Amino acid sequence: MTEPIHELAHLAAAAFKSERNASRKLSARANISEEQALRATLEQRAGARGLAALLDERAALLAADAARLAERDTRRALARSARLNKHDGPPAPWRAWFDGSAHPNPGRCGIGALLTGPDGERVEISRPAGYGNSSEAEYQALIAVLEAAVARGAHGLTVHGDSRVVIDDVNGPELAGAPSLQAYRAQARALLGRIDSACVRWLPRHKNQDADALSQRAAAAFGPAGMA
Repeated sequence: MTEPIHELAHLAAAAFKSERNASRKLSARANISEEQALRATLEQRAGARGLAALLDERAALLAADAARLAERDTRRALARSARLNKHDGPPAPWRAWFDGSAHPNPGRCGIGALLTGPDGERVEISRPAGYGNSSEAEYQALIAVLEAAVARGAHGLTVHGDSRVVIDDVNGPELAGAPSLQAYRAQARALLGRIDSACVRWLPRHKNQDADALSQRAAAAFGPAGMA
């Protein structure tokens, strides 16, 4: 019975590419089997130390390569997870997402928002919001979800939105705010002041899909003449 160490699969796994190529040529030239040719090539490479020692050495190299690849894959997975979660922030008892849309811009506005709580609370907001531009719609969505949070006594609230304009405006210094959004900013900040440990954070649009879908649904509720 052929010993496992001499099986073709084991020899091929241990051989370098150049050794496998040389063995194929030897097999054709000497009219011997591929296994015989590969064994002869490896025995020649092993020299006085013997084939078994060479195969043990190659097995150790393969194991080291596999461990290195596994470590690399783990690092990549951790890095990918960090990229996906970097906008989420630390876990919060209450979380919210908001989005506003205008069709066209300016045009018919729809707002959407989602509020979740630690005991399974889930509040969805989806409604038309009159006529305006996208930033005004985004602010109205933020205000709507903050009102819902205040009504439910939320605390430790993290609100997520994908509008850089609104996030920077509500979080920025008073003098740096956009004059056209001043009334919205004042209302949003007043609501935030009524919630213990509340903050507003930006996240990419692709991570705000639930709120976006709710705002799009609300905008679609307008009739042809722009009336809800």
